[in-house]
Amino acid sequence: MTTHLTVRDLRPDEFDALGQLMVEVYSSLEGFPTPDEQPRYYELLANIGRFTEKRGARVLVAISPEEELVGGVVYFSDMAEYGSGGTATTVKDASGIRLLGVSPRFRNQGAGKALTSACIQLAREEGHSQVILHTTQAMRIAWGLYERLGFIRSEDLDFLQQELPVFGFRLRLTHR
Repeated sequence: MTTHLTVRDLRPDEFDALGQLMVEVYSSLEGFPTPDEQPRYYELLANIGRFTEKRGARVLVAISPEEELVGGVVYFSDMAEYGSGGTATTVKDASGIRLLGVSPRFRNQGAGKALTSACIQLAREEGHSQVILHTTQAMRIAWGLYERLGFIRSEDLDFLQQELPVFGFRLRLTHR
């Protein structure tokens, strides 16, 4: 089932609500570190609105027809601002996607795809040749979405976040 969603930039009055949604989503992932194990990561999630202050970064949200916050993602047009471990921040001619999260109430309704597709479109508009993202074993359900959209595993982008293996994915863009 696909709900008609609107994807747009996060508004300042939604910063806290999206932060709470992200903490809820990530803390409920089986096998993902808890807030006690990685407090700085959860602080990043809770304050996701701060990414709007970074050069070339946009926080996009999916909104239901009833104006409910469904999920969000951070798009980076400048990989130097991406903020991951590993080599991703040195990649040129690329956009990045981080912190995709969808409320459990709205899963399997196309929000993750809509948010990811919006980021891919922004990367095309930038004229970039690739889009990079990272995920973990606990987010394995999202791997299928990324692969259906054309992303492939890129081991050269992998890194460890404390003890947590983080896996890189890359989408090569063709320009028409």
